[in-house]
Amino acid sequence: MAQNASAKRGLLLVISGPSGVGKTTITHEVERRLGGVFSVSVTTRPKTHADVEGRDYFFLSQDEFERRRDAGDLLECATVFGRYSYGTPRQPVTEHLAAGRLVILEIDVQGGLQVKSRMPETFMIFVLPPSDEELLRRLRGRGRDSEEAIQRRFLEAKREIEVARSSGKYDAFIVNDDLKHAIDLASELVEKRRNAESLKR
Repeated sequence: MAQNASAKRGLLLVISGPSGVGKTTITHEVERRLGGVFSVSVTTRPKTHADVEGRDYFFLSQDEFERRRDAGDLLECATVFGRYSYGTPRQPVTEHLAAGRLVILEIDVQGGLQVKSRMPETFMIFVLPPSDEELLRRLRGRGRDSEEAIQRRFLEAKREIEVARSSGKYDAFIVNDDLKHAIDLASELVEKRRNAESLKR
C-alpha cells in the first residue's frame, strides 16, 4: 500500500548551483513532480513590476531584514554583490516540515551551508554544468549581461563549485547535460531520501 503524504516525514531539500546551470527549472519540476513546497525568500531588493509579493519574494526594508536576522528568524541570509540582502524565513519551513511536507530551497552555496549547519538532516543537491565552456555559452546566451558581468558570474560560478565540492556537505552532484535526465535523477534521489527518512519513524 502506498504511503500518503501525511504519513511521510517532512524533508528539507536544498538545490544549489551557479548562474546559468538550469537549477531553477530543475527545482520547479522537482516541486511539481513530488508535491513539494517552494520556500519563498525575503529580500531587500526593490520590487519590480514583474514580481508578485509572496510568490517571488517577500519584500522588506533593510531595517526589518536586519531585525529578523538578529532575532534568529532566518535560516540563512546573504548579501549579493554587496547590494541587496536575501534570506529564508525559518517559521514557514519548520511548519511545513512538521506537517510532513517536502520543502525546497533554491539558494546559493553560502546559504546552503548555513542551512545545513542549523538543520543537519537537510538533503543537499548541487547542479553542475557539463563543462566550463558550456557554462560560459549559457551565460552569454541569456543575453542579459555585459561581457564584463558574464566573466564575473563565470568566476563566481567556478568559486561556488569549488566551495560546494570541498565542503563535503552536499549529498549529490548532478551534471545538467540533459535537462530531462537531470530532473529525473534529482527527483529519484529526493524520493529515495524521503522514503528512507519515513522508515525511521
